[in-house]
Amino acid sequence: MTHTLPLPDLSHERVEVTTGPRSGLVITVALHSSILGSALGGARMWSYPHWSDAVGDALRLSAAMTLKNAAAGLDAGGGKSVICLPPGTTLDAGRRRAAYLDLGDAVERFEGRYRTAEDVGSTTDDMLVVSERTAHVVGLPDAVGGSGEPAGPTSLGVYESLRATLEHLTGVPELDGRRITISGLGQVGSRLAVRLSTEGAQLTVTDVYPAKRALAAELGARWVEPGTEHVVEADVFVPAGIGGLLDAEVIEGLAARAVCGPANNPLAHRSGADRLAARGILYAPDFVVNAGGVVYLDLEAKHLGSRAEIMHRVAAIGDTVRAIFADADLRGITPLDAAEERAAERLAAARSVQEPLLVR
Repeated sequence: MTHTLPLPDLSHERVEVTTGPRSGLVITVALHSSILGSALGGARMWSYPHWSDAVGDALRLSAAMTLKNAAAGLDAGGGKSVICLPPGTTLDAGRRRAAYLDLGDAVERFEGRYRTAEDVGSTTDDMLVVSERTAHVVGLPDAVGGSGEPAGPTSLGVYESLRATLEHLTGVPELDGRRITISGLGQVGSRLAVRLSTEGAQLTVTDVYPAKRALAAELGARWVEPGTEHVVEADVFVPAGIGGLLDAEVIEGLAARAVCGPANNPLAHRSGADRLAARGILYAPDFVVNAGGVVYLDLEAKHLGSRAEIMHRVAAIGDTVRAIFADADLRGITPLDAAEERAAERLAAARSVQEPLLVR
């Protein structure tokens, strides 16, 4: 049987796929662009049906990181790494450590053009293991002087984006009484749920892990089964899990007025942005909304401001979302088009500066 690789168009500077000599796991490091500086993007550990699915995910995620970092105004390119777990695989502590040592070696071979950090399935402690093999890692634990878990800053950026989205919909950003559906109660989704609950939002939540139901009960939120959350009437639908949730069928049945959430690549296909617009559903582009973590990690690593100043910049993501909505309305395009053009302009400006230097 021939397996067709689910790969997007390859526009990357460098991609390395290797089998870790210690762990035996397939590891992909994808450097999409370093035009704005050393690329930054997290390390994902996840289960995939086939190793090529993990490669495809790394390619898509790294390209999204280029857009994210550019749109956020960072002097950082886009990259991503993925550790592929075969279906049904559970790692003991020894093999998990081996996997992150292998990842550290893979990152080191990029000689500083790519920096990694924690992502879905990874932790700051895992990044400490990576740091044994390479210096090109950010987001180490607070206990060793690192910047710590970036989920808090990511959640803040999503919160401010959510306020901007509600303001565009209703004229006011307040969350009291607003119906919010959160799909995914991981590090970011759970933080967001707690904050929205304290501000009087009417929450509907779900997660693929039934144990998360305890948080729903604690917050007085309505719990629904995964796969049904999109049909619940809401002001804003918040995708906060793994990407690809918003396919044509889900978009057709979506009962929300807007989509704004931290999930990377929530649209199964880019055309989903047009489908949402055709239904009158406002879409806040994911790579703008969820940039808080990478803004925090990049600026902390480069010592560009105090922590309070950096968090102020994270909060300003809401103003970026407002500007994108205004630009899209003015020009009659989707917010996704407006956000992508914003990123493309920064990349083009950087390229125009570098190309004459390369000719010399």
